[in-house]
Amino acid sequence: MTKLLEVKGLHTFYGESHILHGVSFDLEPGQAVSLMGRNGMGKTTTLKSLLGLVPPRSGQVYFQGEEISDLPTWQRMRRDIAYVPEGRGMFHNLSVREHLEMAARPNRHGEQNWTCERVLDTFPRLQERLGNLGTQLSGGEQQMLAIGRALVTNPSLLILDEATEGLAPLIRKEIWDVIRTIKESGISTLIVDKNIQVLKELCDTHIVLVKGQVVFRANSSELMHNLEEVESYLGI
Repeated sequence: MTKLLEVKGLHTFYGESHILHGVSFDLEPGQAVSLMGRNGMGKTTTLKSLLGLVPPRSGQVYFQGEEISDLPTWQRMRRDIAYVPEGRGMFHNLSVREHLEMAARPNRHGEQNWTCERVLDTFPRLQERLGNLGTQLSGGEQQMLAIGRALVTNPSLLILDEATEGLAPLIRKEIWDVIRTIKESGISTLIVDKNIQVLKELCDTHIVLVKGQVVFRANSSELMHNLEEVESYLGI
């Protein structure tokens, strides 16, 4: 079976600062993969590198068997990749409805399983705030909108950076429940977050970064068997 995503030997710099040191991993169709590490260890840089937002100096990215390393970001996203960035990326002049409507489109196969209506059914809070600007929402509501905006592009791969960072416990639970639903619908997910207990149940594979290098890669059973080691990497 062709892997959905293959990341091979990424070396990424900010100026003269060498951030990623040969990062490699892959993701199968339908899989959920967690990407963990302390702050500043290269998680967001990894996501931006594979999306072309911060082009690596060397390494390759393959999506559905096709090398996309030299494509601009917008062309990568048009291959049915969706990105929920850290900070949520709200447009200050667009309402909730407009955020969803401007992003909505079928995928490359013409399928449109996630419509604006389905997103609003999934996140009833957004239905109540359709006319509000995205920047007028609470942090939790903004994250719901950011996920909904990504879903209406009908992706094969959903990438979430700091999926539940800074959210209240009840909102975090709601977000995790939706991510489970997304996985069950067949969408692959690459998730940056710090909640090992949720990630071990939700994700199939776990990757830990330390100073821009992959130091641990395992399934959930192996993660729990080596939990003390992983927690030391994460500073828990």
